[in-house]
Amino acid sequence: MSAIEKFNQLKDYLDSQILGQHELTQSMLVSLLADGHILVEGPPGLAKTRAIKALSDGIDGDFHRVQFTPDLLPADLTGTDIYRPETHEFEFQQGPLFHNLILADEINRAPAKVQSALLEAMAERQITVGSTTYQLPELFLVMATQNPIEQEGTYPLPEAQLDRFLMHVSIDYPSAEVEREILALNRNEALAQSTVTAPSLIQDEIKQARQECLAIYLAPALEEYIVQLIIATRQPQQYDDALATWLTFGASPRATIALERCARARAWLHNRDFVSPEDIIAVAPNVLRHRLLLSYEAESEGITPSSVVSKILEVVPVP
Repeated sequence: MSAIEKFNQLKDYLDSQILGQHELTQSMLVSLLADGHILVEGPPGLAKTRAIKALSDGIDGDFHRVQFTPDLLPADLTGTDIYRPETHEFEFQQGPLFHNLILADEINRAPAKVQSALLEAMAERQITVGSTTYQLPELFLVMATQNPIEQEGTYPLPEAQLDRFLMHVSIDYPSAEVEREILALNRNEALAQSTVTAPSLIQDEIKQARQECLAIYLAPALEEYIVQLIIATRQPQQYDDALATWLTFGASPRATIALERCARARAWLHNRDFVSPEDIIAVAPNVLRHRLLLSYEAESEGITPSSVVSKILEVVPVP
């Protein structure tokens, strides 16, 4: 069975376990293929924890959930040196970051020290304890969640850490029809009547899929389109006067790379050997919305990062 067939099986499994959140399940697979991390924002109870757990069930990797709280310490993530009296030596005890899939639940409830420890892990795929640096697993994906409703007692993520997330997905409540399907799924699971089995995707197949994504053809005109979308966030006055008043800072070169990698991954998931403009347009909101710093004027007018991205996609001509 080919890698794309295995990933299609995994997508079907995720959609059967997380009902009504197709954008979330596809974004998780895109992040996995593009070797990046994902930030999910949405109200409680929308299966964010269930989603990453289902992903870990479908691949050959271990999963760990970390509940971020104000009293969390960096060592609670990275691990620490433990003194062994019998040997009179310190031994490093690994923390939860040494797993393949990490759920950082309510990440904005932890203080800056903890977030900085996670920043090194996400950016460099390593952690430093004392004077020693430890490499993290080759397959390493952080899915962080934020609750947009409750903001008391939270620590907003710094721009440097937000930029480390490949995608920022915003999810909302399901429809009434999907809500009924969720009730049926929950009832069947409680009665042990669920017949859906998780696929078995090994890490070598993920590596192969990532190489195939990088080999997807990207036309020079579409490569220029990606660059111009990023330039429009930095020099918006070239495209639209209103856009120029909304943006204070634009996206970094990391966003350019992320947009290209995500577009390739989406094209591969749709079983195509080339990137289309639709791939770029589809992933642009999730890639860009957390990388834009809006002006006070935009915020006072109720302009959101998502609406800014929509405007950028509107004013930058598609090849």
